[in-house]
Amino acid sequence: MTPLLTQPPLRALLVDDEPLARARMRSLLAQCKDPQVTVVAEAGSSSQARAWLRDNACDLLLLDVQMPGDDGLTLAATLRALPVRPWVVFVTAHPQHALQAFDLEALDYLTKPVRLERLQAALVRVAQRQREREALGQVQPEVALPQEDEEVVPIVERGRLVRVPLAEVLYFKAELKYLTVRTATARHTLEGSLNDWEQRLAGRFLRIHRNALVAKAAVRELDRHAPSDEAHGDSGPMPLDALGDGWAVRVALVNEWLAVSRRQVAAVREALRVGA
Repeated sequence: MTPLLTQPPLRALLVDDEPLARARMRSLLAQCKDPQVTVVAEAGSSSQARAWLRDNACDLLLLDVQMPGDDGLTLAATLRALPVRPWVVFVTAHPQHALQAFDLEALDYLTKPVRLERLQAALVRVAQRQREREALGQVQPEVALPQEDEEVVPIVERGRLVRVPLAEVLYFKAELKYLTVRTATARHTLEGSLNDWEQRLAGRFLRIHRNALVAKAAVRELDRHAPSDEAHGDSGPMPLDALGDGWAVRVALVNEWLAVSRRQVAAVREALRVGA
């Protein structure tokens, strides 16, 4: 593999309304040697960044989310109009915007305070994508690089980005102010609204209860019982005869039982019938 040092330094535009945050990022970038980064400009707002980008080019935007005026998400959405769209890495103190960021095809989402190793990992990914773009000799990254078919759920855990393939998600379950994202091998915690995910995943996931959204392919059985809270714990699935009255579905791979509200019983039955 060709070493990243053979590439010219990545040209970066820093966009953050806080001068101290931009200064810290400059300091961190100076410590990154593989790949190297040259800060070609700074902007304290989205409008300043847009004005600079009208007459200049860069490879990378290190972009804050919450700023006066248009936020960073709005700025990122306008980049498609550029002849060559720069790669975007969001740098923010607000992890709850990660889903929107990846909808805008951001390459990474770093939470403040940014650790050097996380920044380094993000830059390596940018450099790899930049090499691919240059090797294909295309101007538009949308044309040069096919988008990944596999959808992911971006989750920020302890400052680390975890990209969970949507195909691996068995269910989303609301727990207080957070969502549990369950796969066959792990549980992840995600900030967000179950209603938002229901709209986004309509057709593939089924709302079975006010607090649960289950992959249709993961629904294995419907029975006239409903799990108690203990049935959702890490101690393992509760036996069906230990559950109370009501309706529940058994989730494939993990064999956990989730409560079904009465109004959703018919929809679950239909999902089982169609999937049979």
